[in-house]
Amino acid sequence: MVFSSLSFIFVFLPIFMVLYYIVPSRGKNLLLFLGSIVFYSLGEPYYLFLILCSVLINYLAARGMDRFRGRPLERKTILILVLLYNFGVLLFFKYTNFFIENINALLRILRINWEFYTLNLTLPLGISFYTFQIASYVVDVYRQRVKADSSFISLGAYLCMFPQLIAGPIVVYADVDTDLKERTLSVDNLDNGLKTFIIGLGYKVIIANRIGTLWNDVCATGFESISTPLAWLGAFAYSMQLYFDFCGYSMMAIGLGEMLGFDIPVNFRHPYTCRSVTDFWRRWHITLGAWFREYVYIPLGGNRKGKFCTVRNLLIVWLLTGFWHGAAWNFILWGLLIFVFQIIEKNVTLKWLTANNIISKLVSHAYMIVYILISWTIFAITDFSELGVYLARMFPFFGIGQTLDPTDFARQLSTYAPLILISIIFATSYPEKLFDKIRSKIPGIMIAFYIFWLSVYYLCIEVNNPFLYFRF
Repeated sequence: MVFSSLSFIFVFLPIFMVLYYIVPSRGKNLLLFLGSIVFYSLGEPYYLFLILCSVLINYLAARGMDRFRGRPLERKTILILVLLYNFGVLLFFKYTNFFIENINALLRILRINWEFYTLNLTLPLGISFYTFQIASYVVDVYRQRVKADSSFISLGAYLCMFPQLIAGPIVVYADVDTDLKERTLSVDNLDNGLKTFIIGLGYKVIIANRIGTLWNDVCATGFESISTPLAWLGAFAYSMQLYFDFCGYSMMAIGLGEMLGFDIPVNFRHPYTCRSVTDFWRRWHITLGAWFREYVYIPLGGNRKGKFCTVRNLLIVWLLTGFWHGAAWNFILWGLLIFVFQIIEKNVTLKWLTANNIISKLVSHAYMIVYILISWTIFAITDFSELGVYLARMFPFFGIGQTLDPTDFARQLSTYAPLILISIIFATSYPEKLFDKIRSKIPGIMIAFYIFWLSVYYLCIEVNNPFLYFRF
């Protein structure tokens, strides 16, 4: 089940919210835990046991570490074992076939007549997100930043909380520890959260789903058959689809969290308006970046041990970030590209890119447009041969020959021009700032009402409604 579905909006959410608001405070965590299990099982019943095992094993591990206070060897042993379990399950389901396929490729290169069979595995829904989330909890218990939760139900409500279970934001336990124990529900929470949910729903359904059809059209045409202008337009369409899809989901999660009395962290801050790759990754998928900074980059030494170690640590972080997104070499290449750009910026160009003059502003924005379109192209196309063809279409002077019929670009542009303009406008901060000023006034209510019913209308007439980040 996804948030942008009629069954969630008109069946699951109303029933759950009515029960949630009438049940006594001491029963809310239990209801949230059970409701989240129902929500997850409606989308992924076969792997429900995995997330329940994750709750149980990490609950026992954290309690064990609390019991062994003052005994560092025992605490560290428990931490290592539970992290091996958490990441072992993730590696098994997400990366086993990737490793097998690459071992088979290496055997073929070495002309060894042997081949390992791949496994018939499907990726459990949300496993990348909830694994990182529960790993942060046990690490923080080990560091004594938080106390182990004494309630299995409370920890289950934290890990399985349906607003952010499937695709984030990644919520560390310290962010919601107080709310899990005692939270205040009010009409203002409900009203504000509902409006945030509606804005996210509009981003997803009205913009992401519809501009995604342009990218689908480009893919259906075949990369060998598109012109250079259309290749760039297709990359733009995918970039906007990815942003409004994931940002929309995160906003819906934040809105649902507020309706339930939880403060879920912001995950996007208008990254397409930034002027450097470094700043982009402070604004895109903020909770994932914070997780890698807190649990990988800083423990490795961060930037405290000299330039060489800083470069090494950044390389590790970005290779892991790429690999986290998917079991394919294009994601590793994508992470490596980010690393290279950040190293160049930190050592050469960042001060100039962020200078407060008109030339720097124009050049830096143009630079970021090119970076965004190229990087998301690498992110989108997992097949290297297809990726090579697409990049060759974007840069025909490096690739496979002349630009093909340019009228394909004109046809698509004439069809999607209004949507392209809307996506550009709403990728900036101005519409949200304007809405925040009138959120509680009659015009704000009318806008939210219009967005909601327009979204419902598109959900009724359209088939294309995937969440792109579900596959990561």
